[in-house]
Amino acid sequence: MADDTPEQSSSPEQEQQGGQPSPNDPGKNSATRADGAEASPSQDPSRDSTQPDEQTRSPQDRRDRNRFRPRNQHRPRRQEHRRQETAPSTEESNGVNKQAGSEPGPKPQAQQHHQQRERGQHQQRVDISVVVPVYNEEESLKELQQQLRTALSRVSHRYEIIFVDDGSTDRSFDVMRGLKRFDHRIKIIRFRRNYGKSAALSVAFKHAEGSIVITMDADLQDDPVEIPSFVKRINEGFDLVSGWKKVRRDPITKTIPSRFFNLVTSLMTGIGIHDFNCGFKAYRKDVVKTVKVYGELHRYVPALAHWEGFRVGELVVHHRPRKYGKTKFGIGRFWKGFLDLLTMLFTTRYFRRPLHLFGFWGLVSVASGLVVDGWLTVEWFLGETALSNRPLFLGGILLIIVGIQFISIGLLGELISKSKQTDEEYAIRDFIR
Repeated sequence: MADDTPEQSSSPEQEQQGGQPSPNDPGKNSATRADGAEASPSQDPSRDSTQPDEQTRSPQDRRDRNRFRPRNQHRPRRQEHRRQETAPSTEESNGVNKQAGSEPGPKPQAQQHHQQRERGQHQQRVDISVVVPVYNEEESLKELQQQLRTALSRVSHRYEIIFVDDGSTDRSFDVMRGLKRFDHRIKIIRFRRNYGKSAALSVAFKHAEGSIVITMDADLQDDPVEIPSFVKRINEGFDLVSGWKKVRRDPITKTIPSRFFNLVTSLMTGIGIHDFNCGFKAYRKDVVKTVKVYGELHRYVPALAHWEGFRVGELVVHHRPRKYGKTKFGIGRFWKGFLDLLTMLFTTRYFRRPLHLFGFWGLVSVASGLVVDGWLTVEWFLGETALSNRPLFLGGILLIIVGIQFISIGLLGELISKSKQTDEEYAIRDFIR
């Protein structure tokens, strides 16, 4: 009992040390302020003055006491400071305010630049591309460019004019370069030498950006006033519209051979077009990107487009007499045109099945030879004639040999075609999922 008396009695100094830290004890005051968790006796009346000090508490007591502390008092100060530094940067990068219901922040600069670029591309979209092959036409280029600007302004202001200098030997390129200084919608392609009209069109088709492509000559015989009519026909549903110079302002040495050539070509291709040689045409962009033009096949673009499944039409155009210079085509182009017609038929319709072409004519030749020799053999068997004085019998044998050779050539072509076979390309109009 005597030993317990000092423990129960406490002096004012002990109560001050156990309950409220004295101002003379800076160490304990700093520890208490650093901890931030203990309250003064005036703020925590339930605390007993006889409770042990924080340094003398057991680990279990500390855990039990920390269980009732607010959650934000357990977070280390270093992590809180780091979070306060990184939070504003994260909000700025995401462009989102932290408060609920607030409006989103400004869009990132990269996204705004991308939208501006797309808007600029949309504004620079080209509606019409006019392709003009040029070969020694320096006198007519300025007048042609003025007429094109007047005609195209009636349809759309988003257009481009592509001049293709096919190896001109005069000042045509200098004139075109001077026109481009005053009109940024002019594009110039210059060849190192003369490759021909088909090569000029092929290269221009690759660089054309318009949804409608119009081709015309640079000699002023094609009237640019007809361009709105071509665009109207394209908008009616045609994929290709070919001009028809119904009344030609050319000499008779060009008109009569041209009519004969157009008649034969129309019969062999099965397309009812009256003027394959007319260079004044209008195409949809899909046509010029699908049809391959090379050699001298520019005359047969309507036939190539028709066999690819495009809709082909025709438009009567005004043909003017030549104003400057002289024509660049002679009578020899018609013979070359017929050879190109055979090339086109073979490389397009029979390229994958050569036996259908050679085999057909081979069978016709073999059948003719068998009929002739069979008839002469029957007459000889009946004693009505002698084969030694009938050269027709040798002609029948020749027909049989030629027919067998044709069939053999067709079989060799099939073997070569199968050995070099690749994935065949097909013209697909629509694909709906």
